[in-house]
Amino acid sequence: MVASLNVESLTAGYGATTIIRDVSLSLEPGQCLAVIGRNGMGKTTLLKALLGYLPGARGSIRVNGAEILGMPTHQLVRRGLAYAPQEAAIFANLTVRDNLAAVRKPSPAATRRLSWLFEFFPVLADRLDQKAGTLSGGEQKMLILTRVLLPEPSLLLIDEISDGLQPKMVGTVREVLTQERRERGTTMLIVEQNIDLSFALADRVAVLKLGQVAFDCAPDPAHRPEVLLQLAP
Repeated sequence: MVASLNVESLTAGYGATTIIRDVSLSLEPGQCLAVIGRNGMGKTTLLKALLGYLPGARGSIRVNGAEILGMPTHQLVRRGLAYAPQEAAIFANLTVRDNLAAVRKPSPAATRRLSWLFEFFPVLADRLDQKAGTLSGGEQKMLILTRVLLPEPSLLLIDEISDGLQPKMVGTVREVLTQERRERGTTMLIVEQNIDLSFALADRVAVLKLGQVAFDCAPDPAHRPEVLLQLAP
């Protein structure tokens, strides 16, 4: 099952500090939206608000028409939401195998899914019994993406997965996410600073500036100059 996402007038922050203000966006089932912006513009705060991490958030967040604002994060996960954070959110002292088993119980379907993912990230298949904390930074990003895709989510939120990756691996990330959308129709909201990756993956691109959507466009090369202008300091 794929998901729709509708966000209206979302305002959120930390304590008394407001970071994002009146953000509205929408994704139809199977669509991909890229939210881009410089550091400190509120991109990660937006994702945390969508995931229920910020209890003071105001506005409306609807998934498949149902209001989820204020819902506990574990209930959102049960509804098919999945999150790939920018930081290395792995169990460092557990093996790669155990990190993967923590998000989906072994089964024939899980084995098939994992085999498909290992086609893109074969190094993980070779290091199943290695502790995750000993992987390189790029390999840990592969593990994060594999973990988040393994349960076959309906709505995928990804925070700067390309950060720190070599160009070849960024191309692999682009390939696996493209195939995921093509084969399963997974709805995606990706936060990025990589404009090329954003334009390659997304149906729409939104520039977040000082906590608000400053520009929204199709990923057409004709719009690239305006996007760059919006990203300028």
